[in-house]
Amino acid sequence: MPTAQPSTGFWLVKSEPSVYGISDLKRDKRTLWEGVRNYQARNFMRVMKLGDRVLLYHSNADPSGVAGVATVSALALPDPLQFDKRSEFFDAASTKEQPRWSAVELAFETQFARVITLEELRAVVALSKLMILQHGNRLSVTPVQPVEFRAICDLA
Repeated sequence: MPTAQPSTGFWLVKSEPSVYGISDLKRDKRTLWEGVRNYQARNFMRVMKLGDRVLLYHSNADPSGVAGVATVSALALPDPLQFDKRSEFFDAASTKEQPRWSAVELAFETQFARVITLEELRAVVALSKLMILQHGNRLSVTPVQPVEFRAICDLA
């Protein structure tokens, strides 16, 4: 099993707003962030701590970018969708005794007045190492450094 990295206290998660966006989280107040099927992204969720702050990034949208902030409100638990045969996220190899996939609960914190676009993020020197800006990075869950989190919130 890979070694878990320590929590940075700040994260970025991606979602298509047509599937689940910041306005949905605002309406629901809390949601289980489920359906993540990448081992590295799963491992990042497993080290999240209560109160960690999470940037919600709208992907495959017009415009794509950071739409708001959530807070980790429940620690990683087995993703229930891996056991649901009707779900596109069903995993026949997962068992209740040895689940492969995890989910965390996120609580709504704030919706930005506007989406902070990918182009805006690329223009900020302090964000040059932000994982989502690195060539080839397609992870749906990534750690964010405190200075990066503040820089993004300052853009809002």
